[in-house]
Parts: sequence; C-alpha cells; structure tokens
Amino acid sequence: MKLFSMRDETTRRQVFWLLKRLTSYSLWAKKRDDWEIFTRAYENAVKTWPASQHEQMSADNLPRIYSILSAYNKGLDELRRGYRFVWRHGEAFDQALTDYQVAATYLYPDGDYWERGVQEAAYPPKVEALNVLMRASEYVGEHAACEVPAGDDATAQFTAAGALLNPDAYIFRFYQLSFPVFPEVLPSVPQPTGVVIRTGDTVPVDGIWEPVTITRGKVLGLIPVGATSSENAGCFNYLVQSTRAPRMTGPFNESRGYADDIDVSWRLLWKDERYADGLIPDESEYFLTVPGTKPYIEPKPTLPTVRTGDVCPASGHWQATGHPEQQVHIVKGEVMPDLVIKDWSGAGKVHYVEWALVRRAEEGR
Repeated sequence: MKLFSMRDETTRRQVFWLLKRLTSYSLWAKKRDDWEIFTRAYENAVKTWPASQHEQMSADNLPRIYSILSAYNKGLDELRRGYRFVWRHGEAFDQALTDYQVAATYLYPDGDYWERGVQEAAYPPKVEALNVLMRASEYVGEHAACEVPAGDDATAQFTAAGALLNPDAYIFRFYQLSFPVFPEVLPSVPQPTGVVIRTGDTVPVDGIWEPVTITRGKVLGLIPVGATSSENAGCFNYLVQSTRAPRMTGPFNESRGYADDIDVSWRLLWKDERYADGLIPDESEYFLTVPGTKPYIEPKPTLPTVRTGDVCPASGHWQATGHPEQQVHIVKGEVMPDLVIKDWSGAGKVHYVEWALVRRAEEGR
C-alpha cells in the first residue's frame, strides 16, 4: 500500500492545500449549486415519473432535501463574512452533511437494490442518473472542519494523509468521486506560529494545525528542563475556534491488531482569516481540470476482493475499500468482519464493506 509520510515536503504541501480547498467559500458554494440541481431533478421525478413504472422517488424525502439546500444557503451567508462556526455541531454546514448522509442512504431503498442501509446493487438507469447528480455535490474530506464530538475516543477527522491523498479513498462500490487536481506549483507550508495546545484544550483560532509529540530534555534522565524538539504525529487538521482539540490515532500495534488513540500537542500552522472583509478572492485553482501533478495509482491486489461475511482466502493484513486507514489482520478460513464507522454525530454504525489484501502474512503465521 502506498504510504504518505507527513515528513515528506510534497505530502505536506498537498494536504495543506487540500484543507484550504475543503474549507473554502468557493467549494461550498459549488456544493450548494450542485445540490440545487439535484433537488430540482428529484422533485421533477416525484411529480412526473409514471406511476406504472417500478422506479419511483419518495416524496417523503423532499423536506430533508430542501432543508439541506436551506442549510447551505444559511452557511454560505455566514462564511462569506468570515464566520466559521458553521462547521460546529448542529450548525448549518454540519447539519447539511448529517442530513446528506441520510438522504444518500435512503435515495432508493428498494429491496432489490438496498438492504439494511447499504446499497447492494447498481441502481436502475433512471435512478442512477439522479444518484450521479446527488454525488456531484460530494467531496472526499468535506467534513474536514466539522467539530469532533467530545469524548475519550474522539479522534481527529484525519489521522493519516492517505485519507486525502490515496486515490482508493475516492473509489466506492457503486460510484467514484473526482480526485483533486493540484496546481503545478504548490506553496510551502507556513512555519509554526508558536501557538501550541493539547488534546482537550479549547481551540483559540480557526485554522490548520499540525499534531506533534514534544520531547523534553532531562538532567540525569530525571528532571525535565524544557521542550527540546517536536515530531510530527499525524495528518494536519483544520480546527474551528472554540471546539476541543481532538486525539490522534497512534502507530498500528502488530501484536494487538489495532492502533491506540493518543493525546498530542497541536501547533498552529495557519490562522484562517479569509472572507473577514466580506470579499471572496479568486479561488479558481480549487477547480482545475488540467492535471498538474499526477496522483499515485495504487496497484490493485492480486487476490480478488472479498466482502463482509465471506471466508478469508489468505492470512494477512486486509484493508477496507474506501477506508484506507482501516486495516485488520485476518487468518485464512475466518469470516471477514464488518466495519463500525462513526457518522457525523459520533455514533458508530455497522457497515458491510469490501476488503482487499494489503500484506500477506508470512508462512506459518
């Protein structure tokens, strides 16, 4: 599997640029415009599709679909004045994303295509046309600035750069989202400002923060004498003022088969002061169509993918398709597991997923 090191300069520049893009006024305005196109098309389907055809769109979904459009409008009015609380829990953009997940899940809950909240087969052409319009408003990482729910297990939105830079994170079972096109020249990541907070502290300003572990020097190995060095501890994250600084996921523990969540220090790299003057700058670089840098395309596994409930064909580390950070060690002959994924409210929900072999176990293990 392609690894993206946050100590690599190109990776750092790409992640920094992506976080600015995902929190830009222009991207959210485009999301709003694309959602309106879908809304009109869905309402037209409700009103005009013949009752005699099997495919039907439920009118019961329209209130939620229109509430999402309203939330986008409200959030954009606030963001264009430089107010970024719109991503806090229950505020406009956070609510729009929460409702979007419900709308996408129940777009077409026909038993031939859908089971227990999961799409199980490709939609009929007319439904898929609506699905394409709906997905046009979706971006990988769009929840970047959303408030992380308080709690001991509350980890940052992005713990590894692969969640943003691995092309496999943009590929889902029945649809694919566009991988971002980077400018040919990406600006350098700013030097840390000197503002440092710890997990659990209140975030003092909106902006992009880097998780670090701070090593303190000692006299005779006993007495701390001050911070001497800091080391990157994961992916940059966008944190909104007045939220709580989250935890990070530590290194993968081979013996236990999972990674522990850890407390970290967060140092401010960039304070977001965009739009405070009421002006929207040129942000066209966020929607380039001519490739600048080519993304790494990970080779497909030699073994076929397997799904939750299938028998594992080979012992080793398996990765959940569409969730590059989720890996498990499975022994040949065991049943492939499901995956518990947190939704926007922080609640864990069971998902049936595809698994791809990342690293085969050594013989005899």
